Amino acid sequence: MSDEAAPLVQMSGIDKSFGGLRALADVSVDLFPGEVVGIVGHNGAGKSTLIKILSGALRRDSGEIRIEGTLADINNPRDARALGIETIYQTLALADNLDASANIFLGRELLTKARTLNEEAMASEIQGVLERLQIKIPSIREPVINLSGGQRQAVAIGRAIYFNARILIMDEPTAALGPQETRMVGDLIKRLKSEGIGIFLISHDIHDVFDLSDRITVLNGGKVVDTVRTQDVTKDQVLGMIILGKRIEEETEEDLASLH
Repeated sequence: MSDEAAPLVQMSGIDKSFGGLRALADVSVDLFPGEVVGIVGHNGAGKSTLIKILSGALRRDSGEIRIEGTLADINNPRDARALGIETIYQTLALADNLDASANIFLGRELLTKARTLNEEAMASEIQGVLERLQIKIPSIREPVINLSGGQRQAVAIGRAIYFNARILIMDEPTAALGPQETRMVGDLIKRLKSEGIGIFLISHDIHDVFDLSDRITVLNGGKVVDTVRTQDVTKDQVLGMIILGKRIEEETEEDLASLH
């Protein structure tokens, strides 16, 4: 990540209400190439609403989104994908009965001149993506229901990367994974960063956030408490922002002691 690079994403002054509930209030976040920004906060803090606006699942009430400096009008997931934005939800949205190749091309299959599925071409393309990302699965012909949690996560990431995602939104990518598979997904995220891909990481696991994020944005009550560089803060300070809704310079020793 270079501080002089243009941001991949700039979300500025984002507001969103549901009836009388203001879910987001003047929220601003940004993301640079090759950077992971952790988005953290309690349930109801606004994390899901924010990523759904960027992914096109929800429309903002006000504010603006810029992608590589250009104003973007994101009205649906198709608009987001056209801008290189892909979302990997915790559920992964994989078809368990299909193999890795079929899942990656689901809805965007390659066809032969005779308009039949070109399974050989799809398998070849996917093998290249898996090798590029150093993803190892038993077989691309194996139904994904037989894969481990980490391998399934890798298939979902491979699908996004094949279709030229530059911006990834990852929702709880290591949830329910063991230590070895968590490391596998962490290594994969580092390889994506090295290719200049920017990642918004939504997680309740503060350890994952510290292990994987370059910066952390804390939301509380639909507002940004602060955005901090991970290397400049402690887990207790970030927990304080999450729980107390205070910036680090506003936290007292008594505040931090109350967290334990």
